[in-house]
Amino acid sequence: MPYALIAIVALLASGLTFFSGFGLGTLLMPAFAVFVPVSVAVGATAVVHLANNLFKLWLVGKHADKQVLLRFAPSAVLCAILGAALLGLLATALPDGGVLHQYTFGTNGREFSITIVKLVIAAIILAFAIAELHPKFDALAFDRKWLWLGGAISGLFGGLSGHQGALRSAFLIRCGLSKEAFVATGVVASVLVDCSRLVVYALFALGIIGSGKHVIDFGSIVSQVRDSGIAPLVAVGCAAALAGSLIGQRLVAKVTLTSLRRIVGIALIAFAIAMGAGAI
Repeated sequence: MPYALIAIVALLASGLTFFSGFGLGTLLMPAFAVFVPVSVAVGATAVVHLANNLFKLWLVGKHADKQVLLRFAPSAVLCAILGAALLGLLATALPDGGVLHQYTFGTNGREFSITIVKLVIAAIILAFAIAELHPKFDALAFDRKWLWLGGAISGLFGGLSGHQGALRSAFLIRCGLSKEAFVATGVVASVLVDCSRLVVYALFALGIIGSGKHVIDFGSIVSQVRDSGIAPLVAVGCAAALAGSLIGQRLVAKVTLTSLRRIVGIALIAFAIAMGAGAI
């Protein structure tokens, strides 16, 4: 049962990321958390997410629009570093991490938190989603001179909460890119932002920057990983995610650009609602 659930979620979510730019980490982490502690689930998800992104980069990276990347990626990387640093500071500065409400749901009593940051991001994403699905916006396209702003916004929230894909897709989908270029450009930008924010997270975790306290108890995590037997599940997740990426790559050629925008819009709404409710 654990292997089947992880494989199905990773396969479907990985395929979804080819069209929407997000989904794998959002869906896979809760699936892992059903079987292992949340701290281990986060780490396991990160491994699968990174492996899948690198695989997608190898699959479609050559189709990335270099001009769009040059306008989008630099501000995304810089603001991802800023967002990651802000996250490290807010972790100790905001009372209770900015949590407004907490509740439990499900048979395993999983706890969800509604926070100020999540509500703000959810509102922004929902606005993009409504615009994406409204007929009056069919002819709308962002001038490429504003790509730096889209990169900055998605990078900032990517570093702050890890939710960069939704905002990135909302900007790139309106840049007049082909389906292949939209997917590939998003993949390259995602890898760059992920690498940038992970460096900052590591510096905070090691106590090199920030308060000097170790945000992550590595000894505890290593013990939990050893005792949980998570390695086979991670391997299954990686294999299924790679298969999902291959399937997604083949389906891109069969999907019209209008359908792609609708998929992004619907996924944005679902994502915003889940985030606003504290489920993400």
